[in-house]
Amino acid sequence: MRARYVVDTNVLIAASAADPLHPKDVDATPPDPLLRQQVWQWLDAFSHSDARLILDSAGKILEEYEHKLGFNDFGIQVVMHKFSTAAADFVDLDFDADGHAILPDALAPIVHDNADRKMVAAALAAHALYGEGCVAFAGDTDWHDWEQALATHQVLLEPIIDAWSRQKHAEKKRRSSASFTTIPTSHD
Repeated sequence: MRARYVVDTNVLIAASAADPLHPKDVDATPPDPLLRQQVWQWLDAFSHSDARLILDSAGKILEEYEHKLGFNDFGIQVVMHKFSTAAADFVDLDFDADGHAILPDALAPIVHDNADRKMVAAALAAHALYGEGCVAFAGDTDWHDWEQALATHQVLLEPIIDAWSRQKHAEKKRRSSASFTTIPTSHD
């Protein structure tokens, strides 16, 4: 386990769905209970480790967590545990007029998901402050689209269910490339 993580919300959701004590009845990705269990195990290990949680000082990441999960959900409990044990680091981010995190010009057109921009910006800030910026993710395969560009900015990715997410990403790429194939048309 790394020293610090920005934890993508999908990790908290999938782990909460798999919580053996209080499972959350929620639409989570992946749908497979065994894969969700792997995500739960990672988050449980993270909770008990010395690894630190990276959040933004404006509270936008926490706001997203709380919007998706309730107080008693496992994912939120892990976040609260990191707070209560002083194992959370806060980084300052800049936001645009719409409340989306501002990224370097080279990354802005690549990271198209506005909700994930704050995660990337937090990882960039963590790298600048602590020498490491890592995003842990589970069910969101967009991270693989951005992997190379993020690496050039020293943002590390930790796909918790790597084989599954890479397979889903490859399937998504095949579907999108198939939708862009041109169908010949006849002209009169």
